[in-house]
Amino acid sequence: MTDDDKTKRDFRDRDRVAGDEEYEVGYLASKFGLTIPEVRKLIKEHGNDREVLERKAKVLGAR
Repeated sequence: MTDDDKTKRDFRDRDRVAGDEEYEVGYLASKFGLTIPEVRKLIKEHGNDREVLERKAKVLGAR
């Protein structure tokens, strides 16, 4: 596992969710009212594209 260096401020990976980073998974879970396992399942099913994940999480969280 590699550490996500938060001191590096470029935006190359801002459109991707690092599924192995707890803070990113936790952020999506809290933002959309989901559980950590639900977010991990979304990442597994739809990949790590942030736009796609947020769209799917919004639908799932609205249920």
